[in-house]
Amino acid sequence: MLPVPIFYLIPGLGADGRVFHYLRLQGEVHVLHWLPPHGAREPLPHYAARLAAAVPVEQACWLVGVSFGGVLALALGELRPLARVVLISSLASPRELPWVANLARATGLHRLLPMRWLALGPRVAQWFFSVENDAEYQLLRAIIRDTDLRLARWAIGQIVHWSGSSGIPVARIHGTHDRLLPRGAAHSHYQLPGGHFIIVSRAVEISQLLNYLAAPAAFAPQPAPTG
Repeated sequence: MLPVPIFYLIPGLGADGRVFHYLRLQGEVHVLHWLPPHGAREPLPHYAARLAAAVPVEQACWLVGVSFGGVLALALGELRPLARVVLISSLASPRELPWVANLARATGLHRLLPMRWLALGPRVAQWFFSVENDAEYQLLRAIIRDTDLRLARWAIGQIVHWSGSSGIPVARIHGTHDRLLPRGAAHSHYQLPGGHFIIVSRAVEISQLLNYLAAPAAFAPQPAPTG
C-alpha cells in the first residue's frame, strides 16, 4: 500500500486555517498555527525551530506555506530533510521583495508605523489581494480583524531583514496578477489566474496541483513549469 501524503499547511501573516477551508487534499492534513514570538527580536530560525516541533524529524511530508508562511516553510524545510516545500503566493529569495520592503530595510520605516493601521484598511487590502467577491472580502476582513498585532510587527521585521534560505528545492504556485508580491509569478512553476488570494479564489486548482505533487508518481526533482 502506498503511503498517504502528509501535508502541513502554514497560513500567511495574521491568517489561520480559514484560508485553507476550500482545499480538498487527498491525505493527512495539519495546519501549523502561529506561535507568539519570544520577544520582538526573536530570530526567524529560532521561531521556526519552535514551530517545527509539530513536525516529526523522521516524517516524509509536504510543507505548504502561503505568503509569509512560505518563508517559514523554507526555514522548516532546512530543519526537516525529509520534507518537501511548496510555496503559494510567496517568495524564495529577498530579491523578490517589493521595493517598499527594501525602503523599509534601509530606513527602518516599518518600526515607526503603528500596527493598528492594519485593522483600518480592509478595502485597501481588498485591492492588494485581488479579492474577487463579497465572500472572499468578508474572510479577508475577518482575518485582518483577528490579526495579532504583536505577531504582525515581529513578522514584518523578519521579512524586511530576511536574508533568504539555503536554496532547498521548492515547487511554486503563484497568481499571474499578484499585486503584493508581483515578482513571484516569473519564478513560479505553476501560474494561476488571480492575485495574492489564490489560496481561496483558486482552491480547486491548488488542490489538484498539491494532490498531483504529493502523488508518488510525481516525485520528480523539479516540477515541470507551466504557463
